[in-house]
This record gives sequence, structure tokens and C-alpha cells, in this order.
Amino acid sequence: MMEILVINGPNINMLGIREPGIYGKNTYADLLALLEQTAIEEAIKIRQFQSNHEGAIVDEIQAAYGKYDGIVINPAAYTHTSVAILDALKSVSIPAVEVHISDVDSREAFRQISYAGMACEKTIKGQGLEGYRQAILYLKEKYGK
Repeated sequence: MMEILVINGPNINMLGIREPGIYGKNTYADLLALLEQTAIEEAIKIRQFQSNHEGAIVDEIQAAYGKYDGIVINPAAYTHTSVAILDALKSVSIPAVEVHISDVDSREAFRQISYAGMACEKTIKGQGLEGYRQAILYLKEKYGK
């Protein structure tokens, strides 16, 4: 059975509260329910991890080595700052898809840079929570067992 690790960075746990005009009204609980439903529908295992701490995210990526068939990652604010997360993704060589709830391309200039995305084979932006499902389906189609 295919196993996918879904990693969310800082403030994703504040969905529904944080800037709903940008990120929508869906909550973090809604995201977890979507991931659970997708796992059931697609007969795959999904582990969800969220942290506001860069080192914890790096540790989780490193711990994924040899355990997961794919990673879906929304590094959130660390997207634009973390070479450490980029290096961790490169070090484990697990196929990864980057997800952003908002369309980062239409936002501030600093959001145009994605270090984590440099280690991902695909990026999905501006699809809301549905972007996570799209990323999971992409990994299943390309690497599914």
C-alpha cells in the first residue's frame, strides 16, 4: 500500500482563522478530514505532520527516509526562507509535491521564491485545500503501488 507523508509548516494550523480572505474559511480540521477521506478513497496511507518549527520539519523529512513513497509539503512561510528544508528534501530523494493554498504568484514579491520547490517535482498553487488532493493523486498516479 502506498504511503504518503503530508507536511504543513507554520500557521497552517490556524486555517479558518488566519486571513480567510487569502486562505479561505476552511479550518485545519477540514484539511485533516480531506486528507483522511482521500486516503480512504484512494486506498493509501497518509500521515499528517504540522509544525511551526523549521527544525521539526527537517527532522520529519529526514525520518521519512525509507518509509514513505511520496511527500506532499506546504512549507508555508518557510517556502521563501528555508534552505534547510530544501536540503532535507534533497537528501531523502523521496518524490515530493509542493502545495500552496493561495496563489503565491499573485502575492508579494518575496513569495515568488520557493526554496523547497527546488526539490519538488511539481507545485500546485491557488487551489485551496483541493491542492492537497491533487498532489496526492499525482503521486499515486506516478508512483503508486
